[in-house]
Amino acid sequence: MTGQDSYTAWLGARSDAQLVALLERRPDLAVPLPSSMAVLAGRAEQRASVLRAADDLNTVAFGVVEALAVHTAAGGEPLTRTELKRALRGRAKAATVDATVTELADRALLWFEGDRIRLVPATAEALPWSLGSGAESADALTEPEIATALADLSAAERALLDKLAETGPRGRTRDAAPDAPADRPVPQLLVRRLLRRIDDETVELPPAVGQLLRSEPVTDPYQLTPPEPVATAHQLAEVNGVGAGEVGELLRHCAAILEVLGQLPAPALRAGGLGVREMRRIAKAAGVDETRAGLLVELLAAAKLIEKGFPDPPPEADADDFWAPTPAADSWLEAPPARRWIPLAHAWLELDRNPWMIGLRDAADKPLAALAHELRIPYAVRDRRTVLEVLAEQPPGTELDPAGLARLLAWRTPRRRRHFRGRVVDNTLHEAAALGLVGRGALTAAARMLLRGTAAAAEAELEAALPDPVDHVLVQADLTVVAPGPLTADLQRRIELVADVESAGAATVYRLGESSLRRALDAGFTAAELHSLFDRHSRTPVPQTLSYLIDDVARRHGRLRAGMAQSFVRSEDPVLLAQVLAAPVAEALALRAIAPTVAISQAPLGELFEQLRGAGFAPAGEDASGAIVDLRQRGARINVRPLARQPYRPSPPTAEQLELLVTELRAGDRAATAASGQAVRSDGSRTSTAAALALLQLAARVRRQVHIGYVDAKGTAIQRVVEPVRVGNGQLDAMDPVTGTVRQFTLHRISSVALLE
Repeated sequence: MTGQDSYTAWLGARSDAQLVALLERRPDLAVPLPSSMAVLAGRAEQRASVLRAADDLNTVAFGVVEALAVHTAAGGEPLTRTELKRALRGRAKAATVDATVTELADRALLWFEGDRIRLVPATAEALPWSLGSGAESADALTEPEIATALADLSAAERALLDKLAETGPRGRTRDAAPDAPADRPVPQLLVRRLLRRIDDETVELPPAVGQLLRSEPVTDPYQLTPPEPVATAHQLAEVNGVGAGEVGELLRHCAAILEVLGQLPAPALRAGGLGVREMRRIAKAAGVDETRAGLLVELLAAAKLIEKGFPDPPPEADADDFWAPTPAADSWLEAPPARRWIPLAHAWLELDRNPWMIGLRDAADKPLAALAHELRIPYAVRDRRTVLEVLAEQPPGTELDPAGLARLLAWRTPRRRRHFRGRVVDNTLHEAAALGLVGRGALTAAARMLLRGTAAAAEAELEAALPDPVDHVLVQADLTVVAPGPLTADLQRRIELVADVESAGAATVYRLGESSLRRALDAGFTAAELHSLFDRHSRTPVPQTLSYLIDDVARRHGRLRAGMAQSFVRSEDPVLLAQVLAAPVAEALALRAIAPTVAISQAPLGELFEQLRGAGFAPAGEDASGAIVDLRQRGARINVRPLARQPYRPSPPTAEQLELLVTELRAGDRAATAASGQAVRSDGSRTSTAAALALLQLAARVRRQVHIGYVDAKGTAIQRVVEPVRVGNGQLDAMDPVTGTVRQFTLHRISSVALLE
């Protein structure tokens, strides 16, 4: 029996549950449905499939694979479990080795011939290091020693190492010979132990040197025990409190960016992203740095709170598309803080992009733009969750050293170690902290709930962590208003209307001034209501200067009224209107008096307000009844356009689907190995069809099993062993001899019939 036949027989001897477990771990084997065990075995041995299956293996698994491969390469008999443990020299516990061998067998990366363990040939090719590198080396350099040695290299020596680090650890050169000139780069690197001699024409880059050159976490293939990152314990309440503080800043800054884009939508680049100049404008107007602004616009776009399109009202800039808020932004702004945080945090967890890459240079040495297609990374979601899930494994409130965390991730998935470079892990943790998922380096309670997929529980945890809103402020003599904590929603809306934010944080400071008070009066507040607002909600005495300022602004506000003509201006004081008409601004606005107290203009109302105020006047808007109305701009909005083509994300098959698939596989395997007697092949003619029908009717009468060839509705040719029960009405009703279930087959799709011996 050949090795392929033995592997196929071993697969066929596996239980249905074990085959289901195999297909769960390696779903590519099930597409399309294999017709027999031989087909399944052939797919399982293919190199591409084996490499995919090995991506999730840890260093212990590769240590086992290397020990088996080295022994086989030396010409020895396949190892038993006991011999394998002896070959590993106690580097891993016996129970760990047994569990690892079982896992490799469950993935069909090795198989058993009696008590001997045989590797699938392609499995050794999946090793993330050269075969034999996992052996103990007495002269191996430590990470600090390697870093020191690399710093002293010449340009030629460093270029040689960089080339090996990127293209492969082994290289051929005559300089590897012991008698090569000592002043050449290769002999120098051999002396420094940055290269290892294989033979007189081959050198190899040690794994640790290559890892350091590629900025990867440094781990030793010989060490089969996981590294332990430095852990720091914090009080969970402190962690949740820090996270809640970051959530408050996140929501405030997101609201600021929505306001900025609502007032002036940002033109989209031809490639679809946001240009550097627009990002600087947005960051400056929102009061954040450019790096944070890039993260926030990515979050808002992923949460469908901003979208690319042509907004209403249309902006003045000349561009095909703009980035602006969607209608969903209005309801989001009105929601409670914890509920507003959930879509942002969930969008980041499911974001197949890396916002921290904004500003990095691409292959053409151009900076990557925010919201650009180049930021898309297919494995970003998986790697981001992997980092957070390691934190979730720790006791609540535990912080892990980022460098140690990166080493642990590289040890767990050495074939993906490049995904966990120090910069990647650091930026992932930084973004998680900016979203309030991490506080003091530890996972918050809300983040743990969100990782488990329970958004309602995460919202409840965050609600409990957020400080209770306060219903009072502290008005200072310098016309600042201090909010000693998050304000109630109604009070916050009122304070933000009458004052401008000067500094934000745990205690927000607002600044009162003529422009902010005028904004409140424009929105419909009266002087009495402003006095009442501060008298009721200020824990400190209201300064007299504020009372005077409110009265003065209110006295001047509204003496000049504006309306629609396109626009009009009226005043109860003819002298005041005459002053307006005599000012240069009247010519710019084309104001024309139609009465001693009324003038009209063809300028839009917004332009009329802006120019009159720029000329030193204080007009107020009014409606048809003469009541003051709020004429502030509401900001542009973009309707969310349905995607013409949603990105394809295959969903894994369910256990029930896999069980059905295994049942079909068993049936096909039985049919492929069944011995046939009398047979009829249908070629579509009347004679062959009648002969096949007669043979099926005979089998039904004598209850004899038959082997049929069948073409299903998808055009797939399959073979089955069945026991005919009834033939008629264009269908064959036949029982599966293993499951006992009755299936129906359309007669004209049956291509062959054979009685079984």
